[in-house]
Amino acid sequence: MNSSYLLSIITFIYGAASFCYITTWIFKKPIIGKLATITTYIGFLGHTVGIILRWVESYQMGAGHGHAPLSNMYESLVFFSWSIILLYLLIEYKYKNKSIGGVAAPLAFFALAYASLSPHIEDRISPLIPALKSNWLIIHVITCFIGYAAFAVSFGVAIMYLMKARGGEGKDSFLNQFPAVRILDRLIYQTITLGFLFLTMGIITGAVWANSAWGSYWSWDPKETWSLITWFIYATLIHSRMVRGWRGKRIALLSLIGFIAVMFTYFGVNYILPGLHSYAQ
Repeated sequence: MNSSYLLSIITFIYGAASFCYITTWIFKKPIIGKLATITTYIGFLGHTVGIILRWVESYQMGAGHGHAPLSNMYESLVFFSWSIILLYLLIEYKYKNKSIGGVAAPLAFFALAYASLSPHIEDRISPLIPALKSNWLIIHVITCFIGYAAFAVSFGVAIMYLMKARGGEGKDSFLNQFPAVRILDRLIYQTITLGFLFLTMGIITGAVWANSAWGSYWSWDPKETWSLITWFIYATLIHSRMVRGWRGKRIALLSLIGFIAVMFTYFGVNYILPGLHSYAQ
């Protein structure tokens, strides 16, 4: 079994976990929630094995191929979905609440499904182009995508916050299973703060890498420009929270806007705006 086949299987496991989490919302059966968590842990373990296996496979292909599996769109999506599940499992462990899995697991599922099933994404292991042959590759990509994953989780939690704030709590409402709005509000801010920290490190390491690869720390490449736009959106959110005391709906809406910017930085720039990062296609 190769890594691509294993990761395709993991896609369906995350799909099953997503179904179980959402079913738990509807039927409020703790046993289904436990099944969802177990399924997610199994998927995460297999996902981790798949990433390690792909790394080993790259070295087995011979000189020029061996590298960390973080160099193209397929591999970045695999790591992105892995990071989402890791952050979610940490949140579930801390808060003892499975309802957030109803948004986190589907996000990981769709990311991995797009990587595994889209005809536009090549899952073949290829030799690195010269610009990618740097130790900064691992640091830069890991920091950026942990940041993206944190923003993805904050996006899902923001949706839950808006649903609960608008729908209230009825006797038979599935919204009763969501954490209290004050906890959701705090989670939005915490995950965004985490994501902002890692995105900042990603931009800094990217600048250092760019200087070693292209002789310039910053070239206003479309990817760099949109990363900076995304950084300013989340910086505005954090500033508004800390200085102006913004909470609740306004912070949730800013989280949604920020994640739209993240998705454009990730996908839109790669497919629409050519630049130095075109290799990410």
